[in-house]
Amino acid sequence: MSSGHVGKPSPTRLAQLLAGNFGAPSDSVLVGPGPGLDAAVLDLGDGRVMAIAEDPIFPAPGLPLEIMGQFTVHIGASDVAVTGVKPTYMTYTLLLPRTSPESDATAIITAISKHCEDLGITVLGGHTGWYDAVTIPTVGGVAVWGFADKDKWVSPGGARDGDALLLTKGPSIEAAALLAILYRDRLQAELGEDIVGRACARSDEITVVADALTAFEAGGVHAMHDATEGGVLGGLWEMASASGVGIDADLDAVDVPEDIAQVAAALGFDPWAAISEGTLLVAADPGAVSTVMGAWQKAGIQAWEMGRFSGAASEVRVRRAAREESVAEPQEDPFWDLFFAGLAADAEG
Repeated sequence: MSSGHVGKPSPTRLAQLLAGNFGAPSDSVLVGPGPGLDAAVLDLGDGRVMAIAEDPIFPAPGLPLEIMGQFTVHIGASDVAVTGVKPTYMTYTLLLPRTSPESDATAIITAISKHCEDLGITVLGGHTGWYDAVTIPTVGGVAVWGFADKDKWVSPGGARDGDALLLTKGPSIEAAALLAILYRDRLQAELGEDIVGRACARSDEITVVADALTAFEAGGVHAMHDATEGGVLGGLWEMASASGVGIDADLDAVDVPEDIAQVAAALGFDPWAAISEGTLLVAADPGAVSTVMGAWQKAGIQAWEMGRFSGAASEVRVRRAAREESVAEPQEDPFWDLFFAGLAADAEG
């Protein structure tokens, strides 16, 4: 029976689906599976930890296959970088339709290698093959990991009462970029080439590797989380749930980039609730805010202070358009219906 759901299930449903199905227990697991936990962290027993994460990657219609290679590396590496651990090694599985020419595989593989080299990541292996069951080039899984001293890492569940809440780039980075590309002709007619071009160019921002490593190196960071499915609102809920600390967030304190706001309005989705790989949420000691913000500014990364971690109820309270509201557990991301409707229209046209 079909689940009737697109994308990741809600945290509650996922917990029910996976309950008790994690294989043999291990005392080395410091951070295991859980809502909003981007990477697992293992105690290696020699004074070091290992952070490891895995993701699937799909091609973005309208973008060259080389961009799929970029996404493979940066999306996988981002989940490790939010622990403060530098991504160092990677494996991936590349699956292609029988009809895909070898040049498609070459384009993806070459791009993956280039972006790994840029980030200092070594590819250790994986799998590549052509199959009738595969309809589009897909990275069935990319695993990325790295190592750090035992006391030099964080998790999304490390936020403390009184921490400042920081955010980079703005909301809906991924959704705005990919939907602008998919609906380019329609949006250009409504919004003009400049706005749509700026939104499309945000495909280069679908990464938090620099955001996270820069913040961690600056010091005073207690938790970081990549706002992926469910967007910023979902990411806030996940951080609060993982940390056991409530959040008071002022969305009005963030200048939503004009191109993102206009694309969201034209397509009818909430930019705060849509997938936003590229947006980093950070819990930082109040005394470290100026240092972290200064490090981001020096690195050319725009950021805002938008609230506080407060209380022990794990409730997320947000203010927007001068109104207060509570954030519910994330459900289906609005990006997916728009994405697949755009794919269907593109196929028919």
